[in-house]
Amino acid sequence: MVRRKKLTIFTDAKDTTTVLELKKIIEGILKVPPQNQQLYNKDNTIMEDGRMLQDYGLTSSIAKAQSPATVGLAVKDDNGAFEPLELTQYSAPPDLPDVMKSQESNGQEQQS
Repeated sequence: MVRRKKLTIFTDAKDTTTVLELKKIIEGILKVPPQNQQLYNKDNTIMEDGRMLQDYGLTSSIAKAQSPATVGLAVKDDNGAFEPLELTQYSAPPDLPDVMKSQESNGQEQQS
């Protein structure tokens, strides 16, 4: 999962995919060339183009479809400097109304 501000991109990559290859995948989606991208691992460390995702702890045993690993993305601005890494937090869903809490998981009302 690649995140930048309010943008989230889900993509599939192997453990041996290089950071540069991941940037090329992002380029295909966002039309931002790899040299204008910076990717960050979970520790907010800039990832180097020649290294593989597994070098940053991004492996198939850690990153699964149901719980993807997050990679941060920053791009160059018009001045040629990289923007600061910004990942907007997801909003939390509201609490279920009481009427829905009393129902069983199959949608049937409970017997009293």
